[in-house]
Amino acid sequence: MPVDTTSKPRRRTRFRRRLGRIFYTWKRRLKWLFGAEKWAKRRETPFEITVFEHQTPLLRQLRALDMYLQVNKITNLRLAAEKIDGIVIRPGETFSFWYLVGNPVARKGYLEGLVLDNGQLRKGIGGGLCQMGNLIYWMALHSPLTVVERWRHSYDVFPDAARKLPFGSGATLAYNYIDLQIRNNTKADFQICVHLTETDLLGAIRSRKMPEHFYEVFESEHFMRHEPWGGYSRHNRIMRRVFERASGALLREEAVTENHALMMYQPFVEGGSFIVDEG
Repeated sequence: MPVDTTSKPRRRTRFRRRLGRIFYTWKRRLKWLFGAEKWAKRRETPFEITVFEHQTPLLRQLRALDMYLQVNKITNLRLAAEKIDGIVIRPGETFSFWYLVGNPVARKGYLEGLVLDNGQLRKGIGGGLCQMGNLIYWMALHSPLTVVERWRHSYDVFPDAARKLPFGSGATLAYNYIDLQIRNNTKADFQICVHLTETDLLGAIRSRKMPEHFYEVFESEHFMRHEPWGGYSRHNRIMRRVFERASGALLREEAVTENHALMMYQPFVEGGSFIVDEG
């Protein structure tokens, strides 16, 4: 059973949160400039072989949320996709979401979208880019690439209606210190391709040669709990099975990550409802 790490959320002052963001943002920039990591930045036309592909809808009907925030999100995703589509991760290189996308600010064309800040849903410039992080992380788990930095969502925002992937199978993002980084520890080149249609965000991991293995990602030990301080929490483990492509034989099972999140809706009620702030 996953270890419980869901204590009652602490409300930090706005000044402290702003100071922390400044510190960690500059720490990350210095690492980009002076660190030993080799960052993926070369783009090429799409490779011939698709290792794994996935797509997610751009618009969802979410209760009590302005639809224009999701429409704006489409613009934000298009701008980010322009920086990521076609990026090649060569052996020894690391893909960094924020290294490629940069700061999603209004002067670059980013619009107001939905963001989750310290457990509160609000509007923010560049909101909605977590959908891209979720997509790329899910694809990476189905490839030989190694995820070296991924931050789980601290809050489970919406009920499971229309949810197709396991809880906790995404990656949250915040410029630039909460990043998604994926390293290529293999001997082959891999490529990330992303683009938008009228209805969906589509992605693929491509290569010049089909890998020897394929993967099945699943959850285990999932449970919800009513915490002593009054809120609800949700927990699971993400696992994956590794198969030999030639024979289809199962080679091993691997633990990917644990997830522990505070729920922003009442569980066990059809459709769910948001929990009143108990702070």
